[in-house]
Amino acid sequence: MSKQHHLFISHSWAYGDAYDKLVGMLDSKPYFKYYNYSVPKHDPVHTNGTDKELAEAIERKIRPCGVVIILAGVYSTYSKWITREIEIVQKYDNKKILAIEPWGSEKTSSVVKNAADIVVKWNTKSIVAAIRELD
Repeated sequence: MSKQHHLFISHSWAYGDAYDKLVGMLDSKPYFKYYNYSVPKHDPVHTNGTDKELAEAIERKIRPCGVVIILAGVYSTYSKWITREIEIVQKYDNKKILAIEPWGSEKTSSVVKNAADIVVKWNTKSIVAAIRELD
C-alpha cells in the first residue's frame, strides 16, 4: 500500500493554469496518493480576508504537510505570499520545500530555489520522485 503524501501546493492566482496543470500531473500518476492542502481560489479568506487572516489560513494548511511545492517562476521572487509561505515552512523542522522550474523557463526564482530542499524540472516522474524522497 502506498503512502498518502500531504502536500501544500503554493500558487499565484495570476498563474492558476500552472497550478491546475501540476495537479493534473499528480492526479494522473498511478500508485501516487496525495492530499492537497492548498488554499483554493474560491476560499472566502482569499477574497474577503485580511493579509493576517490569509497568512494564518496558509499556516493552518501548511502545518499538516510534509512537503510544500513551489513553482520557481520568476514571478515567485516578487510574490509576498510565496516569501511568506517559505518563512512558514522554515519555522518547522519536519517540512520540506520542493521547487519546480516551470516548463521551458530560462529564468527562475533564486529565492525559491535557495529555500528548496530539492529543485526539479517540469516533469511528472521527477516531481513525484522528489516528493517521495522528501516525505
